[in-house]
Amino acid sequence: MEDRSHRPRRVRQPTWSGPLAEAVLQLRRENPRWGKDKLTPLLHAGGWTVSCSMVGRILSHLKASGQLREPPLLGVTVLRKPLRRPYAVRKPRGYRPIAPGDLVQVDTMDLRPLPGVILKQFTARDMVSRWDVLAVGTRATAAAATRFLDELQSRSPYAIKAIQVDGGSEFMAGFEEACQKRAIPLFVLPPRSPKLNGCVERANRTHAEEFWDCYDGELELPAACAALLAWERRYNTYRPHQALGYLTPQQFIERFTNTERSNCH
Repeated sequence: MEDRSHRPRRVRQPTWSGPLAEAVLQLRRENPRWGKDKLTPLLHAGGWTVSCSMVGRILSHLKASGQLREPPLLGVTVLRKPLRRPYAVRKPRGYRPIAPGDLVQVDTMDLRPLPGVILKQFTARDMVSRWDVLAVGTRATAAAATRFLDELQSRSPYAIKAIQVDGGSEFMAGFEEACQKRAIPLFVLPPRSPKLNGCVERANRTHAEEFWDCYDGELELPAACAALLAWERRYNTYRPHQALGYLTPQQFIERFTNTERSNCH
């Protein structure tokens, strides 16, 4: 009747090799917020033959053995100000984006990485290809939003046919005038309806968790801007995206373009 250990006499031994575990550990350290679903395609690209479930077991083993530690969660807050719009209109009920550039959602995010430090991030996400364009500054004003519109157009590999924003004052005044001059339709959300901007809201969460929560560099704007731009390139050209069948946004756009050309011929 004495209590005794119930540990099996034969314990299942790991079926993966040391080099494979090291490859998983290295990739996870480079991408602290990526799980087994995103790491598996990258391992395949590196020549490893491994299943998604095995990658999950390796990650669990690395955590249990203390070799892998999760970065702390810092958290961010998204701010919005409901104001009337002089130019933007509600998105037509029948408007459905089917090609890259048909509708780009734009939003701002309030970042507080340290006590007393406040940064403003502009995020743009194409609803079809999930291609993101990012910028960070100290203020979210209409002038800053207009400058971001220039960056959005120059760093997007497609023509922007429409933009959707919330009720923030940063997307009024000069920003709306710039959209009008460029003949870009501007759609504004109804009050208290962030779910209608769900694509860019999810982008904000991704960049907060996978970049800002893991960023340990300088918070001065030149350094932060350069690091965020490098992350933007990594996100668009290297990170597998689940909603795209684990293609990168760049790969999706290239495949979409090739398909369209084939259909034309």
